[in-house]
Amino acid sequence: MPERHPSLFEPATFAVAVLLAVVGVVIGLELLTRVGITPNTSIIGAIAAIGLARIPLGLSRRFSDVARQNLLQTTISGATFGGANGLLLPLGVVWLVGEPHLVGVMMLGALMGVVIDATILYAVFDSRIYPASGLWPAGIATAECLIAGDRGGTRGRLLAAGAVAGGVGQFLGVPMDVFGVCWIGNMWALSMFGIGLLARAYAPTVAGVDLNALYVPHGVMVGAGAVAMVQIVTAVLGRGRTPQTRDAGAAERHLGRNLARGFGAFVVAAALMALLGGLYGRMSFPMLAGFVLFAATAALVSELIVGISAMHAGWFPAFATALIFLVLGMAIGFPPVPLALLVGFTASTGPAFADMGYDLKTGWILRGRGRFPGFEAEGRRQQYLAELLGLAVAAVFVLLFYESYFTRGLLPPVDRVYAATIAAGADPKLATALLVWAVPGALLQLVGGPTRQLGVLFATGLLIYHPAAGWTALVSLAVRAGLLRWFGPAAEQPMYVLAGGFIAGSALTSFGTATARAR
Repeated sequence: MPERHPSLFEPATFAVAVLLAVVGVVIGLELLTRVGITPNTSIIGAIAAIGLARIPLGLSRRFSDVARQNLLQTTISGATFGGANGLLLPLGVVWLVGEPHLVGVMMLGALMGVVIDATILYAVFDSRIYPASGLWPAGIATAECLIAGDRGGTRGRLLAAGAVAGGVGQFLGVPMDVFGVCWIGNMWALSMFGIGLLARAYAPTVAGVDLNALYVPHGVMVGAGAVAMVQIVTAVLGRGRTPQTRDAGAAERHLGRNLARGFGAFVVAAALMALLGGLYGRMSFPMLAGFVLFAATAALVSELIVGISAMHAGWFPAFATALIFLVLGMAIGFPPVPLALLVGFTASTGPAFADMGYDLKTGWILRGRGRFPGFEAEGRRQQYLAELLGLAVAAVFVLLFYESYFTRGLLPPVDRVYAATIAAGADPKLATALLVWAVPGALLQLVGGPTRQLGVLFATGLLIYHPAAGWTALVSLAVRAGLLRWFGPAAEQPMYVLAGGFIAGSALTSFGTATARAR
């Protein structure tokens, strides 16, 4: 049994965590506004923690403990995604629709959204719908990085080789994070992800059809997402066929209650946002009540769908999921200002959920994969506090500097998509397209079941334009199948370590190239 888990609030750990959180939110805001992406900074935090442990000072030696390193990388990761995707992005929507006086209201709604988001994941992680034994690819990569830094040896050399290959491949335009994910994820799910990517990319050339313009990806995700929600409900009620985790503990016992509490919290947040935003003067009471319930449902469903995609594929269509609920809100008939608050609120949920899932996966591996329940529970609680610390630092930074970004025209590019969609109004053919294409999405999700998530992963691929990622996924899966057929199960562990290296090297190279472009 390991000794007691270190606390985030040890003075040295807390000070370094705050410093890394500031670095993380700066990285997130700069890259999201200038390049349009938010990098996973868990690897950056892990490397910073390893480097800190190598400084020959007495104070630095405490950071050689991988549990403390895990807290540091959790903090920087939470600040990056929380500050950029969870807070700044929602503020940009109300700014662009010409309602800057609602920035404070949107900030409150978004902040409540990301905190509820993180709290729900903390409560349901290691349940049957989000098992700790699930893939969570970036979490595996970060854990392998920290373990290699701690132990070295053959594992360290394999990870380093994978990182070099991942970095070089990424620099040459090959998405090596996808290559790595496909070595450790569910082959059926990732096959559908790859097929979806290729279908989106080549449909205009092969069939002369723009799937995105016809709302095909959106409809497929609506259908797949609806069935996925039914599968989650049946799992919560204990009638699903999803296998339970070995020792899910409190997360499993209180799964339904925690999700219900999360939905209730989203209802409160949406109602407060509607009240402070003066929406009662723009809508009738029945429509206002419908808006609050729809916004809460959108927030919960968005985070659950994004979490499923992140766990299985390592990619999550958070922007597109928020756009889907915006389109549905337009079809219902909500006015423009409520729509802006709706899409901002929905966009604030999901990224923090997925990102924290990666960090909890890292911690779960480092703490012994659940073999020490008490140690695992305390470590997970400390990670939750680290996530909240990162969000708090990010919130202060965003409040201080959002206006400086926006007045210089530095807004997340996706905000312009949301604002343009609201300005354009509802397409009369929209509802029909969503209903028609929801059918194949629902059927695919139903056939694959809750363990494979075929419909959600296919829709995720359709929502992303990245042909290279599609080819990379299929090639990687073919290589994986060949290696396992040739060498047998003994090849799995070295492949996992190499895959972690591919993902880590890809993340570092993506961060470097994006930073260079931002300049």
